[in-house]
Amino acid sequence: MERHFATVWESVADVVGDQVAIVQGDLRRTWQDFEDRAARLAAAFTDAGLEPGATVAEYLFNSPEYLETYFGALKMRAVPVNVNYRYLDEELLYLLDNSDSQVLVFHSSLADRVTRVRERATKVRLWVQVTDDESALVEGAIGYETLLAAHEPAPRIERSPQDITMTYTGGTTGMPKGVMSPIGPGVDGVLTASPPIVGEAPVTDPAAVAPLAARFVAEGRRMVGLPACPLMHATGLTIGALPSLTFGGTIVLLAGRGLDVDEVWDAVEQERVLSLTVVGDAFSRPLLRGLDQDRASGRERDLTSLLVILSSGAMFSTEIKAGLHDHIPGGLILDFIAATEGTMGISYSSKDRPAETGHFTPSPGVKVFTATDTEVAPGSGESGVVGVAGPTAVGYFKDAAKSEATFRVIDGVRYSFPGDWATVAADGSLTLLGRGSQCINTGGEKVFPEEVEEAIKRHPAVEDSLVFGVADERFGQRVVAVVSAADSASATALDGGAVVESLRAQLSSYKLPREIVVVATVPRAPNGKADYSAAKRLFTEATS
Repeated sequence: MERHFATVWESVADVVGDQVAIVQGDLRRTWQDFEDRAARLAAAFTDAGLEPGATVAEYLFNSPEYLETYFGALKMRAVPVNVNYRYLDEELLYLLDNSDSQVLVFHSSLADRVTRVRERATKVRLWVQVTDDESALVEGAIGYETLLAAHEPAPRIERSPQDITMTYTGGTTGMPKGVMSPIGPGVDGVLTASPPIVGEAPVTDPAAVAPLAARFVAEGRRMVGLPACPLMHATGLTIGALPSLTFGGTIVLLAGRGLDVDEVWDAVEQERVLSLTVVGDAFSRPLLRGLDQDRASGRERDLTSLLVILSSGAMFSTEIKAGLHDHIPGGLILDFIAATEGTMGISYSSKDRPAETGHFTPSPGVKVFTATDTEVAPGSGESGVVGVAGPTAVGYFKDAAKSEATFRVIDGVRYSFPGDWATVAADGSLTLLGRGSQCINTGGEKVFPEEVEEAIKRHPAVEDSLVFGVADERFGQRVVAVVSAADSASATALDGGAVVESLRAQLSSYKLPREIVVVATVPRAPNGKADYSAAKRLFTEATS
């Protein structure tokens, strides 16, 4: 059997067809439904003139249609492309043009933006509108359900593990870039990493997946995953959805468009969720607060089904992990240090073995290099940039210069360099410092914002923080921060000066923020990642 998600999922649907594949609110779709609807989309894409390698853009919120479109594109060997649903007109147009997308599947609540760019997006030949509000059908578009009804399911075909998926990432600088990755290594990663979570041996043969999925059903222990973060970002899709889908499980999607703490924990209880996917403290801190508040009110939630919390994309503090372990004592927290370009390492945390913030076991082949491509010696205290070997992306779509800079060969080994800096302990473990592009140079000293942010968030009155540099006549840059309060009572009493004083025993003096501005909410994207541009604007508005 091909090492291809579409092929594996087809085999799974054949043996667990009557089992639920996707849940969102009251909606439930079986595996038979999931496979049939994806096959109809594949037929529609083919009828529209798409050939293998064509791109299909998904401008969608979390929904069954997101996963169906992804599956349908893979079925006919097209390339699914994620589109950030926060994008406005010009950003949307840029991505459609840069990705050469021939199909756009979009929610009707985003139709106003689509309408304004439709005539200029000349590469798109099929516009498909998914109803989620009362918006009228965009001129030239076809309704999603109408499209499905108009096509019979496409026949199954042979595929290649070298077929490409493409994930657009904004990174920290420049315009969004399409990271191209072959499907085969992604399948291998899921088959290897997922079964051990439920006490099974890693799978090496894709043909063994369907029998295992059938056994999970018979034994009443299907994988049920809840990605609390957006599917449009790699964490939500690749960590939150693909593993459970691949083994014939169920994906539980939140009905709300933001993080509703009660909705998350209600879903975990009601659907017996096995794995919950979040993005560091941005998601975990409010989720923990919700559990604490429930307990204080006398409600102890039944979280016994929850075996693992998965996280990637943002710092996940030791203190927050410990709080979650207190409520889920038998659960494991897996914190991935990863970028779209490759996985750098992982941190394992349990109630009895807490993990240090930002401390990771490197993935096989991962090394840390200096600016001269010399490997950093373990225990030296020297910092360097993390290089990821092994299965990595093949490059950036239509950006040879960026690909050449990011994917480099050192001593005959090809590495991906997403831009993260780290130190290497004597035992070979990594301590993440942060993304080099956000590094602050103050008087010649390097300050990584993440280190300062984590220290600030230890203050009991602080909910969240972002740290960055602003121009300084004397030092080139000075360290500043925006913070939000843990609650309304703390907001009035939160004193930036007191916060700085609390840091003096934790950080060198040059790392201390020179100014702290209290804001209502620290700006972050829906996936929990820091929005430093917005934070800088808030700081400027407050200090100008």
